[in-house]
Amino acid sequence: MPTLRLALAQVNTTVGDLSGNAELVRRWTRTAADAGAQLVAFPEMTLTGYPVEDLVFRESFVTASRAAMHQLATDLAADGLGEVPVLVGYLDADGPPADSVRSVAGKGPRNALAVLHTGRVVATYFKHHLPNYGVFDEDRYFTPGDTLTVIRVGEVDVALTICEDIWQAGGPFTAARRAGVGLVVSVNGSPYELNKDDVRLPLVRRRAAEAGAAVAYVNLVGGQDELVFDGDSMIVTPDGTLLTRAPRFIEQLVVHDLELPAADVARPATEEPPADDPAGMRIARIPVTGALPAPAGPPAIGTIEKPVTDEAEIWQALVVGLRDYVNKNGFPSVVLGLSGGIDSAVVAAIAVDALGPDRVVGVSMPSQHSSEHSRSDAADLAERTGLDYRVEPIQPMVDSFLANLSLAGVAVENLQARVRGVLLMALSNQEGHLVLTTGNKSELAVGYSTLYGDSVGGFNPIKDVWKTLVWKLARWRNEDATRRGEQPPIPENSIGKPPSAELSPGQLDSDTLPEYSELDPILIGYVDGDLGRDGLIATGHDPAVVDRVLRMVDLAEYKRRQSAPGTKTSIKAFGRDRRLPITNRWREHGS
Repeated sequence: MPTLRLALAQVNTTVGDLSGNAELVRRWTRTAADAGAQLVAFPEMTLTGYPVEDLVFRESFVTASRAAMHQLATDLAADGLGEVPVLVGYLDADGPPADSVRSVAGKGPRNALAVLHTGRVVATYFKHHLPNYGVFDEDRYFTPGDTLTVIRVGEVDVALTICEDIWQAGGPFTAARRAGVGLVVSVNGSPYELNKDDVRLPLVRRRAAEAGAAVAYVNLVGGQDELVFDGDSMIVTPDGTLLTRAPRFIEQLVVHDLELPAADVARPATEEPPADDPAGMRIARIPVTGALPAPAGPPAIGTIEKPVTDEAEIWQALVVGLRDYVNKNGFPSVVLGLSGGIDSAVVAAIAVDALGPDRVVGVSMPSQHSSEHSRSDAADLAERTGLDYRVEPIQPMVDSFLANLSLAGVAVENLQARVRGVLLMALSNQEGHLVLTTGNKSELAVGYSTLYGDSVGGFNPIKDVWKTLVWKLARWRNEDATRRGEQPPIPENSIGKPPSAELSPGQLDSDTLPEYSELDPILIGYVDGDLGRDGLIATGHDPAVVDRVLRMVDLAEYKRRQSAPGTKTSIKAFGRDRRLPITNRWREHGS
């Protein structure tokens, strides 16, 4: 059987940066060519970045994407790389992309994959299955393709697919079996969520069996707004054997030699769907290269990355998400309030890991209700991490408000939080920092925050992290530091003490909320699992507590609409994953 040396370029792109992303393709193609690669594949919409959202509807952007792809083909040839076929995802259109209502049947914006060779775009493939769930709105943006593109590289037939194509049975992979290909390349923009890697490998194996061919899966890495892409690129044989699997969350070039069946040269250039499958895909075969010599040098064999713990992968995702949000949006540094509590301590540690201590400012803002241990714990964390630490007492500012306003109770508590928010935003305006807010998913769920106070900020690294998981992450990060012979960044006192907003004397979270060990399972069932009241009670939760929690969640929707973006780590993050009306009289709780 012929051998094909395949390179999968797991890269970090930036939405809208056509020239920067093109340069990235050129750089990694050079590395692949130097390794003797005979086919190089980049992820979904590499040239434009992913997801481009409503940029799809800007004709100028579509035109620029198409022009940039042709220029990239020319530039690769000028770089001396024209003889290496390169697969690059981009935005295309074969009809007017003016709005989301397609006026031309079967035409419109396309999520596309181009084959670049000898200075030209020699073939294209349009994504067939368009996801329309969770964070995806591709049925809003794109027109599906109906043709499986099969390219011949040397003696091997290679079918092209894009992301959701691999998540759905039928369609391209069924057509790939009918086409008799030796390899299916799947280019992806598959966002991270916890344990998704446990789903991907069985999925790729199922599609390899369906196609009767090896499957090469290449995915993006890096952060884009609230999404993080974790890579996890891999190659699987038709019988399900895992040949290579890339490390997650980092850019990586996977190079591997594949022994593949020779193409049947007697097959026609095009095949229509069989009569008994009117929804099937047309097949178009396009020759790309002539015969290829056997790969030079020793065999190229990719490694298989070992899995890590849940806490380790979530921490990596949070670090990458924050780093790319800050860097890609041009912020020089971040600032956050350090209360001495667990949430701000974890956010500070994530920020230092993502950006380094020189780009992180932590501000202690004590009031008359702030305990001595809160102040000392904040100072301890600053010393452990090396961040820029400042102390700005807020009581004089609070007193100035109270001298002119008649406030009591919760209004005074919220005033303190809002003074802190004003102070952080003032530092942001003065010094250019991005303000990080530190509310966890449990607090966002039940509305346990003050609008324009502790909720103020431009990004929230732990927005999609339940409170009980925040504690697990803190313990894991300290244990990981100890294993590496480093000082744990998070004070043990911040982990062990009862959580409190410290806005009134002796205040604890448990004064107004169930214990988090009881609260989080209810929230996970209601928010992530879409369980209703009856379903939650059936799983063993106290009906009175369920009613109380669901009431708080439902009433807090208006707060969540105003919350900062934050990295998605779960199956259902607040934001595009979960879209509920604010004005809504449907109630699951019993009152």
